[in-house]
Amino acid sequence: MTRTLLILAAAGGSLALLLAAFGFQYLGEMPPCKLCIWQRYSHAGAVLAGGVALATGLAALAWLGALAALSSAGLGLYHTGVERGWWDGPSSCTSGDVSGLSVDDLIARIEAAPLVRCDEVPWDLLGLSMASWNMLAALALTGLWVWAARAR
Repeated sequence: MTRTLLILAAAGGSLALLLAAFGFQYLGEMPPCKLCIWQRYSHAGAVLAGGVALATGLAALAWLGALAALSSAGLGLYHTGVERGWWDGPSSCTSGDVSGLSVDDLIARIEAAPLVRCDEVPWDLLGLSMASWNMLAALALTGLWVWAARAR
């Protein structure tokens, strides 16, 4: 298989996972938790690495794609552990800019925001959560990226 096809497959796989995540979010009405969003960043980085690698012909960028996919797999493993109670998840949350809001507006914004916990599983298939499936898929994509990087 040529390097170009491997990069297309690996970047396309990350793009497919991103689209599926957005589908669950917007069509399935399952807002993502903090760890879900972190996993998406890694896939976006892999898609970007693939696009730049294809546009410029820089084969070394396949290693960057592999690193991005591997980081999503690692985050998926971490998230799976949080869901299964193997370890604690992040204790902090982030918010947007709240300067200039009145107390009433701030309370209204907090009450309107969906509460999404990282330790709850909103959907599973064959006993594996979305985080677990992402981990497995991201590991497979890491393999494709490494194959692309090593292709002659």
